[in-house]
This record gives sequence, structure tokens and C-alpha cells, in this order.
Amino acid sequence: MIQRHDTKARMSRAVIHNGVAYLCGQVAGPEARHGDIQEQTRSMLARVDALLEEIGSSRDRLLTATIYLKEGGDFAAMNEVWDAWVPEGHAPARTCVTAPMPADELKVEITVTAVVEGY
Repeated sequence: MIQRHDTKARMSRAVIHNGVAYLCGQVAGPEARHGDIQEQTRSMLARVDALLEEIGSSRDRLLTATIYLKEGGDFAAMNEVWDAWVPEGHAPARTCVTAPMPADELKVEITVTAVVEGY
């Protein structure tokens, strides 16, 4: 069985299959879109937290994360926020790459997979 969460014409915010949730890419919210890399990372991760909660999961159930940075020079500053956010002993398998962003002001985007409660 496949469950789709908040589905629109182009995509779903999350898709759950066999107890694994696949989240769509998350970026900083409107309040932080013009902030520095740390402000954008904090906002983006707060949005991940909110979506995980909506679907019955949490950051300590993450399996994978792929982080996309607009500028490779932001790696260390982004990691400071990331390291504080990831629960100790629950770091997911992670990849971080540089990539173009969907809007000029954005500096970072993330996609994650996580186990939902009950699995």
C-alpha cells in the first residue's frame, strides 16, 4: 500500500510505503529565504521536523538525507546547524552536494527518508 500526503498535481509532500516515508525537498520558509546559510538551514530543518510530525515520524527515525548546497563554501556553516539538529546516535546516511537552487535566494535544500511510527 502506498500513502500519499498532501498531494498536488506535481508532487506529494511525502509518500509512505512499507513504513518508510520519502519527503519532498524542503527549503527555508518565507521568513528565512533571504537569510544566511545558517538561518536558511535552521528554517529548512524546522520544516522537516513539522512534516515528519505530520506523518508520524521524527528526526531520530531518519534513514537518509541528501543536502543540496548552492555554494560549496557554505558546507562548514551548514554543518554547524546540522550537527546540533541531528540527535546523538541517530545520524542518517547522508550525502551533500552542490547544485543549482530552484530560486536565486535559496542556499540549501534537503530530501530525507524516515521510518514512520509503528514500524
